[in-house]
Amino acid sequence: MFLSAVWTLILTAPIHCRASIAEQVIFIHPLPPRGRPEDPQRMLEGDSAHARSPGSRSKDSLDLRDIFIAVKTTRKYHKSRLQLLSQTWVSKAKEQTFIFTDSEDKELRQKAGLNIINTNCSAAHTRQALCCKMSVEYDKFIESQKKWFCHVDDDNYVILPSLLELLSSYSHTQDVYLGRPSLDHPIEAAERVKSDGSVSVKFWFATGGAGFCISRGLALKMSPWASLGNFITTAEKIRLPDDCTVGYIIEALLEVPLTHTGLFHSHLENLQRLPTDNILQQVTLSYGGFENRRNVVSVGGAFSLAEDPTRFKTVHCLLYPDTEWCPRKTRH
Repeated sequence: MFLSAVWTLILTAPIHCRASIAEQVIFIHPLPPRGRPEDPQRMLEGDSAHARSPGSRSKDSLDLRDIFIAVKTTRKYHKSRLQLLSQTWVSKAKEQTFIFTDSEDKELRQKAGLNIINTNCSAAHTRQALCCKMSVEYDKFIESQKKWFCHVDDDNYVILPSLLELLSSYSHTQDVYLGRPSLDHPIEAAERVKSDGSVSVKFWFATGGAGFCISRGLALKMSPWASLGNFITTAEKIRLPDDCTVGYIIEALLEVPLTHTGLFHSHLENLQRLPTDNILQQVTLSYGGFENRRNVVSVGGAFSLAEDPTRFKTVHCLLYPDTEWCPRKTRH
């Protein structure tokens, strides 16, 4: 039973969590499900499987300039993924979007006019490299004085009007952690203690592949475990990647619950199951995956699947039909 439970979690965990989970078999035990966050239809109907923090629904006067959007990438995706993002949603939020990568790229910086931050972290897709980038993201957000921190990956499309609407329904001074779990139960980790032993700790975390947002009020409370390199030290205590560590700090250490939302989406889902009528109301979209490159949202438009394999251009032209490169029949 134990080994069965372990392999179930390894196979259903976020891709970037699997290696760490596999090497740390001792810490995983599945708990009774609380709904199924991976079911897009159920979550689109407003399923809130986890309690919200008191007062977190206070309305906030918000502008796009109040949001710090961090995009995590690596050099090998500069020309493919970042070019697509800069052509689509990032073009509508250049000043609010910060690209965190692992090497300098003057051509990209000059050509696209993006806010590119070279973290000097390793380009390897390891736990340490991922946590290194998240550490820099956190510090840059704190420096920015902005109200909200939102992290996404380079294979996400951010629907900016939906993001603004979602965050506007909360107060940035309250403790708010918004995102989508990839599991239907909390993760259980072995937290290292000074006596060379460990204690078990359970917590939910929002998968980074779908994106997540944290209020400034909560981010400031994370400082002892996240600022100035402390994030990396904290991650080593539980030997888990960046998104898991964020959940550990917020849920396990600060005891602030994750607010589950079905508006964020990663390539780990079956994206074709998203109802077509609701696609433009989502906050993030994604595409592909290791097993299915055709895993994209089902949305019609002027671009064929061959012309727009990610469907990002199609979504963008539905949102912004007057964009210069959008086919005329999608314009007003």
